[in-house]
Amino acid sequence: VNTGFTDNADLFGWFGIGRPLGVPTPVWIMAIVFIAAWYMLHHTRLGRYIYALGGNEAATRLSGISVSKVKIIVYSLCGLTASLAGIIEVARLSSAQPTAGTGYELDAIAAVVLGGTSLAGGKGRIVGTLIGALILGFLNNGLNLLGVSSYYQMIVKAVVILLAVLVDNKKQ
Repeated sequence: VNTGFTDNADLFGWFGIGRPLGVPTPVWIMAIVFIAAWYMLHHTRLGRYIYALGGNEAATRLSGISVSKVKIIVYSLCGLTASLAGIIEVARLSSAQPTAGTGYELDAIAAVVLGGTSLAGGKGRIVGTLIGALILGFLNNGLNLLGVSSYYQMIVKAVVILLAVLVDNKKQ
C-alpha cells in the first residue's frame, strides 16, 4: 500500500505540535522516555542483563541469564519506542506516508555511535546517545540552513559515523 491519509484531530495533533509550558510535546515525550530508559539501564536487573548481553552473550548465558528472554524484552522495547516515534511523526505532520521515515535509520545509528556506543557491543550510555542525537540535530539543522542537498547530507552523516567508528576502534 503506497497511499497516505490526512487527519486534523485536535488531540492527536497535539502530540506532534502541542507546546505545554512553551516546550514542544515531542520534547516532553523524549524526556520521559529518556528518564525511563536511564533508570531501567542503571537501576534494574534488566539493565544489568542488557549490558551483560551486549558485552558477551556466551558469558551471559553461562551465568544463568536467559539470553532469549532478555532479547525478546529488548526487541519489544525497541518496537515500542519506534512505534511511539511513528505516532509522534504522524501527529506532527497530520499525515501518514509509508516513506515518511526514510533515512531516519542512518540518523539513529549516527546518534548512537556519536554518543560513544561501541558497534561491537557492551559499551555505551543512554546519556551519550542523547548527546549524540543533539550533535546530529545541530549538524542536520546546519546543513539544511546552508542549503546542502539531502544526498550530500547522507554522505556527511556516513562520514561522521565512519570517523566515530574509527575513533572507537583506536580506543580499543
